[in-house]
Amino acid sequence: MAKYKKKRARELQHDRFRDTTMGFFDRLGDALEGRGRTILYALGGLILAAIIVTVFVKWSNRKSDEARQALGRAITITNSPVLTNPIAGSTGPTFSSEKERAQRAIEEFEKVAAKYGDPYKSESRYFIAANRLVVDRQKGMSELAELSNSSVAEVAALSKFALAQANESDGKLDDAARLYSELARLNNPAVTAETANLRLAKVYEKQGKKKEAADLLFNIVDASRKTKGPDNLPLPTSGAAREAADELKKLDPVRYAQLPAEPSALAG
Repeated sequence: MAKYKKKRARELQHDRFRDTTMGFFDRLGDALEGRGRTILYALGGLILAAIIVTVFVKWSNRKSDEARQALGRAITITNSPVLTNPIAGSTGPTFSSEKERAQRAIEEFEKVAAKYGDPYKSESRYFIAANRLVVDRQKGMSELAELSNSSVAEVAALSKFALAQANESDGKLDDAARLYSELARLNNPAVTAETANLRLAKVYEKQGKKKEAADLLFNIVDASRKTKGPDNLPLPTSGAAREAADELKKLDPVRYAQLPAEPSALAG
């Protein structure tokens, strides 16, 4: 009898679960009655949207890879050697003059700019303007000035730096100093404050502003040697800081001697 009661109790519990479950689906069916097609459309729309997003992401990644490869090919041309007498058996592109190389690079970058969107388009326009300095200097400088206001921060910084270098090369030292100062304040990863201040110090030297140049160089090296990482250990000295130290040593040996010891020396 006891076993029967336990068995019957289990059967009754099962019946109650079944009744409750079936009742829920009955109520759900009543609530959705007449709206089945709408629900199917909604589900179909969600599935279609997911498919579209997936396809777009794959297409976008493929286009990005394609754009990077095209940009890389154009950059390879920019970095190709200029040889008046081509080397036999050379596999890479070579050019007989800088002007020929620049013109060819411009043509390749123009293809990228015409086919792809940002950031590849703006990056290509920067390279076009930089190479244009060899072919048509005034037009190149005008294009760099325009790109220095680009919405792509890296392109804007690189364009301003190239324009500053062009002004420095042309002897327009006040214009170059202004641009380097602006870049130092921006401190963009593409053109760090160290790099901009190093160039600014060299412009000051050319202007005869020895103290201003020494102050900048000292500050670059001093800050670099005192900077520590999250582990509280000194960070490696940057290339700009090493060059600033060498420049300061030549410009003002007394001021150079006041610098803190290099991190490697401290570690030793």
